[in-house]
Amino acid sequence: MKLIAHVIYRLDIGGLENGLVNLINRMPDDRYRHAILCLKGYSDFSSRIRKNVELIDIGKKEGQDMGMHLRLWKAFRKLKPDIVHTRNLATLEAVVPATMAGVKTRIHGEHGRDVNDLDGSNRKYRLVRRAYSPFVTRYIALSRDLQSYLDEKVGIPERKISQIYNGVDSARFHPANGSKDHFVIGTVGRMQPVKDQLTLARAFVRLLEIAPQYREKVRLLMVGEGPLKSEAQNLLKASGHAELAEFTGASDDVPEMMRKMDLFVLPSLAEGISNTILEAMASGLPVIATNVGGNPELVLHGQTGLIVPPSDAERMALSMLTYLSNQDLAICHSRAARRRMEEHFSMEAMVRNYMQVYDDCLMKAEK
Repeated sequence: MKLIAHVIYRLDIGGLENGLVNLINRMPDDRYRHAILCLKGYSDFSSRIRKNVELIDIGKKEGQDMGMHLRLWKAFRKLKPDIVHTRNLATLEAVVPATMAGVKTRIHGEHGRDVNDLDGSNRKYRLVRRAYSPFVTRYIALSRDLQSYLDEKVGIPERKISQIYNGVDSARFHPANGSKDHFVIGTVGRMQPVKDQLTLARAFVRLLEIAPQYREKVRLLMVGEGPLKSEAQNLLKASGHAELAEFTGASDDVPEMMRKMDLFVLPSLAEGISNTILEAMASGLPVIATNVGGNPELVLHGQTGLIVPPSDAERMALSMLTYLSNQDLAICHSRAARRRMEEHFSMEAMVRNYMQVYDDCLMKAEK
């Protein structure tokens, strides 16, 4: 049985981490074993892993930690993995100690944009990725947008890049039954600047300015924890609409939170392939998402949702009003979203595609 050593920055609540856990839980036990090396530790989120997986905290210190490379090398020498799979720029440097430890297959996944490189134009980041490319056997891009970035801006040969979409658990995330007292506009995600929930809060306020007749009908639900939470609460309080919004903090039951919603909004400034969009689609929700990263690959404008410019509270408010004032359209798009998820973004397809990449890379390494 082959061993895959997954390297991530920290195992905690997040889309990348959730995707890793889903992948490990669903891969056949007789094909691969797994270990997870966390540069900055892990939380009780790790309890979602349903298999016997070794968790290793590398203990990265703040700033430049050259000793981290030695600790990684020692871990790889001890584990003797057949594959090392790093994810995002924060872990890319781990491919060097993996190479020095004799690991022949080194895979790197690009899952999304960095807050300091929203459009992929950061020259330093491109050069860093290019410098490490000789140590990478295969790249996995989670969207066509990221695939194009690696090919056209970083200079990675197309033959070294595989594009794999995330999958979603369509049994766990499913549409709600019954009617609701209010039309709930919701979002789920870490409340950090790159997720830009403040624009959603502003759009909600603007919606009520444009259409005050819906004040008794509409509600806002924000699920997630982070520095923007108090800012968004203060914004709504200052506008006189605080009683119309609910802030749950981080939730252990995102599927149930989704089923409380009638419309999902993702106001991010940058995305790879958003797990929360896929989960919203599986939950039978029309989606309003910003025109960044892989969002337009998931949300078909005018069919399963609406795409709006980032940081544009006015357009977001008008899009929310489109659904609020037209229930038939909301129902039509919600059903189309669920169908699209089932046809293109199943968990089975994701696992199958990852295993194909792993098998292909191992076969070439053994030649």
